[in-house]
Amino acid sequence: MKNPVLVALFCLMQTLILAQSPTPSKPRILISTDIGGTDPDDNQSMTHLLMNSDLFQFEGLVSSPSYGEGNKKEILRMIDIYEKDLPKLNKHNKKLAKPDFLRSICKQGRKGNAPFSGYTTATEGSDWIIKCAKKQSEHPLWILDWGGLEDIAQALHDAPEIQHKIRIYWIGGPNKKWSANSYAYIAENFPNLFFIEVNSSYYGFFSNNTEPDTINTSDYYNRVIQGGGHLGMDFKNYYDGEIKMGDSPSLFYMMDGNPEKPERESWGGSFEKITYSPRTIYNQTTTLKDTVAFCSIIEIHLKGPKIEIPSDSVCFWMEIPYGKTIQKWPGYHLGNGDYAIRYIPKKAENLHYRFTSKIAEINGLEGDIVVSNLWPGKKHSTDYPLGNHWYSDKSDINLYDEKIQGGKTVLKWRNVILDDWAKRWKWLK
Repeated sequence: MKNPVLVALFCLMQTLILAQSPTPSKPRILISTDIGGTDPDDNQSMTHLLMNSDLFQFEGLVSSPSYGEGNKKEILRMIDIYEKDLPKLNKHNKKLAKPDFLRSICKQGRKGNAPFSGYTTATEGSDWIIKCAKKQSEHPLWILDWGGLEDIAQALHDAPEIQHKIRIYWIGGPNKKWSANSYAYIAENFPNLFFIEVNSSYYGFFSNNTEPDTINTSDYYNRVIQGGGHLGMDFKNYYDGEIKMGDSPSLFYMMDGNPEKPERESWGGSFEKITYSPRTIYNQTTTLKDTVAFCSIIEIHLKGPKIEIPSDSVCFWMEIPYGKTIQKWPGYHLGNGDYAIRYIPKKAENLHYRFTSKIAEINGLEGDIVVSNLWPGKKHSTDYPLGNHWYSDKSDINLYDEKIQGGKTVLKWRNVILDDWAKRWKWLK
């Protein structure tokens, strides 16, 4: 095409075509977090979120601590720190989220885990999820869950019609342990959700893997973050600055490619469809002859006296040694002398437990169970069947990062992700 007139016409046509092409939309996201609780990795992830806030269309920031003392005030505190650094950040990017807007969408959700039914009463957080899901939009609402499922379960119970308007990327693992009842409610009643259940892959981002050329997360603070404004000073308060950010793979996933395709490779992992969520029901305490997959539901039912207390009341406890402490999990009276508890182990181990209760028939019962390292494991007749859009960590043994199922699907992107973030830390120096 040597004719200059034709060249000019061709360039003009291309310009017009590009001008008419729709600008790629920012994903609509709502964060559900237990920030301020026992694990400060949420604070690290919130720092990353705020520094990349221009990439998302924010709908909500909900405090949903199924365990610990997390609260909305901690989200607001992080926004205050971000606001101090915003003038420097704005010199490089004026599209970052406005602090007052972020404050306006902060909501308090349920504090503490749900009873055996999986839901209780509406909260400010669950109502906000419903409101955001029902907004008129061509795009779905992505709920990136860094904590418990209680507010999502409550929202689905109160407005089941929203199930087709939302997508969920959930950091499970330990969070699943605390949200066993809400998880069971969702899996049983909403199997057709678009749900990415990440029980282990996210560990790959901060694993101890020290393969050649893999960025060491232990010295990243000293090399990159230190001296990076108020956010940088605050970051030192979490794990002494060592990178964990266990919830950030949900953000990485939304930052890298089409989120509607979980089986693709992405910064936030690569996932495969699962057709069932494993649940094993026992009508007595278990022994080391019993084996379940990690992150699967163990449901133990016991018989006892027909006492006069409301159904779904806590009346016994499962005690499990955890390091130098004892973790306690509530068990419930279901009525008519039936008692039950759900527990979800987060890792492969031989697990010992003991029941304590004022009910003599239950108090002092003990049990053991073997937890295997492959999710979702073998099928049982009592599993929850799932629909066509439920995804989880890839089971290919070649993608394990040591004992972490699917860990390499995230680990492989660690350098790219941290190099990308380093560019923004430079803005604060």
